[in-house]
Parts: sequence; C-alpha cells; structure tokens
Amino acid sequence: MEALSTTVTHKVSQEARLVRDALVEAGLETPLIPTGLNNDQKYERLKSLFTDVVSTLGLDLNDDSLAETPHRIAKMYVREIFSGLDYGNFPKISVIDNKMNVDEMVTVSNISVTSTCEHHFVTIDGSAKVAYIPKDKVIGLSKINRIVRFFAQRPQVQERLTQQVLLALQTLLGTEDVAVSINATHYCVKSRGIMDSNSYTSTTALGGTFKSNERTRQEFLSQA
Repeated sequence: MEALSTTVTHKVSQEARLVRDALVEAGLETPLIPTGLNNDQKYERLKSLFTDVVSTLGLDLNDDSLAETPHRIAKMYVREIFSGLDYGNFPKISVIDNKMNVDEMVTVSNISVTSTCEHHFVTIDGSAKVAYIPKDKVIGLSKINRIVRFFAQRPQVQERLTQQVLLALQTLLGTEDVAVSINATHYCVKSRGIMDSNSYTSTTALGGTFKSNERTRQEFLSQA
C-alpha cells in the first residue's frame, strides 16, 4: 500500500491570513472547527472510519479491488479534494503595481471548477468566469485560476464559493471592482434524488462598478 508521506507543515502566508480574516468578518468562511490533527493523523482516522463504512455496506475488504479503498479515500480527502480547508495550501500570490495604468476590464473565462457538495459529498463540476478592473494592483492571471481552485477544494455550496472568490480577490487587489460567475452541474441532483442530468446552477457575485454600473455589469455577463 502506498503510504501517505510525512506531513509537511505549510506556513500560512500574509495574503492567506488577510483573505481568511476578511471571509470571517463577512460571515463567508466555510464552517470550521479546530481538530488538533495534522494531515497524517487525519489520514489515519479517515482510513479507519472508511474501513468501517465499506465493511458496513457488506463489501469484502479482502478482495484485491477493494482492499486499498479506505486508503485511497482517506488520501484523496486529505491531500486532494479537501486540501482547500488548509490555508497553508493557499496559492502564492503575485500582485504587482499597475504601472501600465490598466483601467479596463480584465476577464478570465472557462476556469475549471471541480468541487464537492457539502450536503451529500458528491461532485460539483463546472466553470467560472472572473473579471476585475485594476486599481493600484494587478494580479498574475494564473493566480485567479488557483484561487478558484483553492476554494473549490472544500466541501462547498456554490453560492458561498462564488462569494469567497469575489471577496478574496477584492482583498488581494484592493478594489471592490470584481465580478465572479459560476455555472455548474451538481451530482447531488444528477446522480441521486431527482436524477436530472440536464440542469445546471448559475451563481453570480458582483462588486463595485460591476454592481452599480449597468453597462459594466452587462459587459461582464454577456462575455462567453
């Protein structure tokens, strides 16, 4: 069995602290409680718990197809799909002075969004569009994708995810002029319950000029 590597403690950056504090103040932080567990301890506990889950379902963990399933799920939860719960994993942010005096909309479209519904722990799959109008600072374009990914790698509701990305960028860029939209398929709707494979959910969060100026708002919303 592939073992989980020794836990590496990532220092929480100043940018991550600023974003976290802003989310807490706004009431937009993901509901969290302290566990006192490091990643290795979380892995061991989850592996044990999922061993019980798989056995309770009547599946034979002696079968070679199932034997590693608790390990795989525990590792996936800690290191992959829920890694955004740890602000030590917040992306390194490159924000530079707006020396070119850019004052028009900057938009990044079709950003992949893969998250997990916090109600049923099944997949949310879609795309995001993010725009901002630079003030004193501009951000490396790939950092926008990374911020979306960081907040997506948590148990989520789409409405909160959209607002978290908005407020994170407003905090880092020092401007209210940010807009975020997400379109996504929820597998809690597609694979269970109503089992509707056609519907998708759209959410939008607008700040500053994007909210107050109809022309700017429509320009953002009309972009592919």
